[in-house]
Amino acid sequence: MTKTIFSGVELKDRIVEVALKQFLSQGIRNLTMMKLVEPLGISTKTVYKYFNSKEELLAQCLTVLYTDYFNEFNEIVKRDDNPLNTLHLLFRMTLEKDFGMSRDFFHDLNYYYPELQNSAIRRDSENYAGLLVPLIERGRQEGYFSSDLDPELALKSIISLYTMITRSEDYRNYTGSPYHLFKNLVEVYIKGMCSPMGLIAFNNNPNHNQY
Repeated sequence: MTKTIFSGVELKDRIVEVALKQFLSQGIRNLTMMKLVEPLGISTKTVYKYFNSKEELLAQCLTVLYTDYFNEFNEIVKRDDNPLNTLHLLFRMTLEKDFGMSRDFFHDLNYYYPELQNSAIRRDSENYAGLLVPLIERGRQEGYFSSDLDPELALKSIISLYTMITRSEDYRNYTGSPYHLFKNLVEVYIKGMCSPMGLIAFNNNPNHNQY
């Protein structure tokens, strides 16, 4: 069997690609550099030519991950759906990513590598705000949200509530369903943003009760 030979840039990209898959499937804390690149069949010495530490490799993986998330969100925003349903879907999808197949990854990231996550979020915050603030503003203009709603402040508030679910020490050992928290924190706030027309649309949204 012929061994694939990568250039320096290609190998670095492959290391990030494989490491991200390993992180997402197995979490962060218990993975060594050797385990991270085991599928590539290369030595840790080779990995250290490109990354000084597991944390540096993780940071690069987060860049790729959040870019992928943004592209996915961007495609959803482009769909022909009302802004209220779209906003609800985006935060529901985020919750499913955090507590779905990648739960161990996000748990480790939230509680043991928060600064790396903060750095990644800060780097992409303008992109996400540039996507979601106009979405909320469109919802306001189309009558789904209250006419006096401040879209930028509303987005910050939703993010703060979502952060309570995923990162607050108060909820770290919560044993109930994350969807219960979502319904009682994020959904309550989104519902409070709604106009009478928006409330009807919210209650008729099939995703609202799919938990």
